[in-house]
Amino acid sequence: MAGEVDISEFRRLDLRIGRVIGAERVKGTDRLIKLQVDFGGVRRQAIAGLGHIYEPEYFIGKLFAFVFNLKPRKIRGELSECMILAATAAEENIAPLVPEKPVPEGTPIT
Repeated sequence: MAGEVDISEFRRLDLRIGRVIGAERVKGTDRLIKLQVDFGGVRRQAIAGLGHIYEPEYFIGKLFAFVFNLKPRKIRGELSECMILAATAAEENIAPLVPEKPVPEGTPIT
């Protein structure tokens, strides 16, 4: 378990709801999925290690919670500009976080 954080540290994270508008497996992997995400006029790409549990089609058209201001990095040659949030109970029991009811793309999580 991580240590305590001050509210100012938490506020540095820009958490937002995004709609996945495209998803495909990263070539040469069975675990990585490339997600194209709409945050209300701003699009970002996320590389998620969920391909061993979900097919890419599962994500398309759905709203999920993301870290929007994550520092971009390359994963297997693909740029990941944000990160999908998920609850992880075990390696095979991972649940991406979804809003309880529909909200606009780009809605902040506070």
